[in-house]
Amino acid sequence: MSKVHIMPKHSSLRSILFVVIGSAFIAATTVLAKIAQSDIFGEPLNPLQVSNGRFLFAFLSMCLVVAIVRPKFTKPNFPLHGIRTLCGYSAISLLFTAAAIIPVSDATAISFLNPVFAMFFAVPILKEKIGYIRWVAALIGLTGSMILIRPTGDAFEPAALLALLAAVVTGMEFILIKILAGKEKFIQILLINSFIGTCLSAVALIFVWQTPSMMQWMILAAIGSLMLIGQACNLLALKGADASFVLPFAYSTLIFVSIYDFAVFSVIPDLISFLGSAVIILGVMILTVQEIIKLKKTDNIFK
Repeated sequence: MSKVHIMPKHSSLRSILFVVIGSAFIAATTVLAKIAQSDIFGEPLNPLQVSNGRFLFAFLSMCLVVAIVRPKFTKPNFPLHGIRTLCGYSAISLLFTAAAIIPVSDATAISFLNPVFAMFFAVPILKEKIGYIRWVAALIGLTGSMILIRPTGDAFEPAALLALLAAVVTGMEFILIKILAGKEKFIQILLINSFIGTCLSAVALIFVWQTPSMMQWMILAAIGSLMLIGQACNLLALKGADASFVLPFAYSTLIFVSIYDFAVFSVIPDLISFLGSAVIILGVMILTVQEIIKLKKTDNIFK
């Protein structure tokens, strides 16, 4: 007899609130990265230098958390951590580069394809079986990305391909995180990821370094800290509700990036941006609904 899991209403609402707040913080990091790569507060910083700031200040924040919480660590799988961090560093650098060239809302919408690519990688790596509904949802999501890339005439956006590649790499990172999460504690994973990311990005920094202005230092610190807060909010959300329940509310990120992009750069998403984003969300929503139906049949979470 299956175990009945009752999800308290207050817990569900709290999870939704955490996801929305986390989305606001994560959206802010992408817009701040675009500011750092502009000439608003000085000579534009290279995307690789912005990525280094994201990891460096996240690592410093994690050191503070560890000093306060003092968690117990287990033996880490450093090779797996290294590959995961390389994926994360590559993805964030590609996304920051894309966001500096195309509307942040477009780059963010394309990045939402990462669950679709994670599904692709889950087949050979995790040996998961994918039903036809998931394949249809994946094709719908990819169609949305093609709309945002604008593959015809003068409207073609090559920078959007960088956001698409970021989604592919992030999909692989999700698989590696899933493997790590089953063996190590979340704080340990975040700390090691931030440390390796700082070291890795520091190597690339040698070739692109330029001294940031005071405001740019503050922006880099904000990117690292806000990204960490956003990840923490998502963790708290997942503790109180199933992933398939809270996932749709993560799309509020699109709302926040559109507001931020308009407030800072006066960018208004065009009809193609709205259409492409809607198609991508439709594809991922189909995946979400399928997961909810599956949970309803097995765990009775809605009873």
